[in-house]
Amino acid sequence: MNMNENIQPLGDRILVKQADEKEQIKGGIIIPDSAREKSQEATIIALGTGKRDEEGERIEFDVKVGDRVLVSKYGGTEVKLGDETYSLLRSDDLLAILK
Repeated sequence: MNMNENIQPLGDRILVKQADEKEQIKGGIIIPDSAREKSQEATIIALGTGKRDEEGERIEFDVKVGDRVLVSKYGGTEVKLGDETYSLLRSDDLLAILK
């Protein structure tokens, strides 16, 4: 499924897929999914149309589709597309590009 055909973020928003966390075990106790923290590592799936400066010119994104990034821990909105879960963030919620 090509996400670019199904969703187009608006403005400075970016659609990302959170990296899967390994099963967390603390002291022999398996932590349920509902109690786990979501990963801060994600892959960019789609970019918005871009933010505009004071003159109305589009500001290009510093990232591209496919980049692995670190995202703000509590930023974004979780969205479900088909049977996959993604996060829709503002560009300010991106912290770093992973090389």
